[in-house]
Amino acid sequence: MAQKLAKEYDVVVCGAGPAGLNAAYTLCSVSDGQCRVAILDKKEPWREPVSCAEAVSKKALEQFWPSNEAWIRQHLDGVYFTSPDGTKVDFTEDDCGYILNRALFHREMAEKVEKKGAFCHFSAECKSLFRDSEGFWNVDVCIDGVISSVRAPVIVDATGPGAKLTHGVPLLETLEAGDNDLEPAIFAIVENVEHNPKHIELLFGNKYFPGGYGWVFPRDSKTVNIGLVNGRKYLKTHSPRVMLQQFLAKYYPSAVVKSIHGGAIACGQSLKPIAVAGFFKSGDAASCVNPISRSGIVEALDSGHIVGECAWKWLNANSATEKESIEAETYARWMKAQGNTHLRLSKAKVAFSSIQDCHFDKAAHKLARIPQKNRTLFRIFFTVLCTSPSLLWKMRSFVYVR
Repeated sequence: MAQKLAKEYDVVVCGAGPAGLNAAYTLCSVSDGQCRVAILDKKEPWREPVSCAEAVSKKALEQFWPSNEAWIRQHLDGVYFTSPDGTKVDFTEDDCGYILNRALFHREMAEKVEKKGAFCHFSAECKSLFRDSEGFWNVDVCIDGVISSVRAPVIVDATGPGAKLTHGVPLLETLEAGDNDLEPAIFAIVENVEHNPKHIELLFGNKYFPGGYGWVFPRDSKTVNIGLVNGRKYLKTHSPRVMLQQFLAKYYPSAVVKSIHGGAIACGQSLKPIAVAGFFKSGDAASCVNPISRSGIVEALDSGHIVGECAWKWLNANSATEKESIEAETYARWMKAQGNTHLRLSKAKVAFSSIQDCHFDKAAHKLARIPQKNRTLFRIFFTVLCTSPSLLWKMRSFVYVR
């Protein structure tokens, strides 16, 4: 990757995760290489990512990026849904998803972004920014302990949960997603655990996963990813690290822990704009994570693509009014693509998170009696809801929120 940072670009993308990389790739593609794009991050995007179980729907992923066996750890053919009493409900669907090697996936994206003509610097931390009198954004960048500045009319913020770049910038106060539902997640890479390398497992129960769920995801025939995400309000009473340690000790006492990773997930669909004055937010920085499943890889790719296209249109706009219209279009496109669904899920999340263990167990027992070939994801979801009539009433928001 190139190392010398110029003083000015058309677009500076801050953050080289899937959202930032796809925004840069899209910008270079739609502009036929005419857009001067710099993508900056404080570390190489092919370092082993954290706070990710690396599972993704095959169909959803391939809408935005062609799959490559070089960065696919496993092909998946189903899911085990495990209730608190240990009852497993097996849902099977041939070649339905992948377990990714995110490090290799990111490296491929970064290499293709650079081949498209973008400047890449992956030891450059974006610290702060301001807008000058000419309407350019100026980003203070730290490289090897030295602060320098780069300017551009358009900034894409793909820096992840918290979106710190907007903090303290008056013009960007409207983008501050204070309603973000930041949740703690933690996982361990372990060995010596018996598992099905073709299935992922999702676990439910309020003892270890209140307001969230646990998972056992295969990485290969030898290692698995075991982790959990809990509702934010349980952080003080259910330390994620303690819960994970207790869960491992209880159910996988022979597991050999190789490493532990943790972080925050931005799970709440923001109602705030995601673009103003040439500043665009994407991925986790724009609260694009599914509020209930907490999935974010495809969501990041989708939002990055939208932002890339809209940023190029913004650069070619002829008036301030046209630019404002494109900024509004960016948010509208995201909401149409996934945001409206996320908003409904976010409204229903409180009710869904209140499901009692006895209801999960009751639903699992019913589903276990249904022939495997007749189990669908909708039937599994609906059976869980039907174990509690009051829950169906609470979940009405999922249907009626627009």
